[in-house]
Amino acid sequence: MPINVLFFASLRERLGKAQASIDTDVPLTAHEVWQRSSGGAALPVNVLVSVNQAYANLETLVQAGDEVAFLPPVTGG
Repeated sequence: MPINVLFFASLRERLGKAQASIDTDVPLTAHEVWQRSSGGAALPVNVLVSVNQAYANLETLVQAGDEVAFLPPVTGG
């Protein structure tokens, strides 16, 4: 099973895609998932990470079948 990657809001616009899929046989950190799924784009400052719909950090290990979401910081007004 692949890792399903979701990009939200300005990240989706910046990368030109809403999702990606990564095939792997070994666990990856969320940061490695970003690198592989973003085409090498620099990771913006303060990006929030979610693994299986729970907040995580960039060092969280992700396995095949997991869902990883990258969200820009939320602002309100």
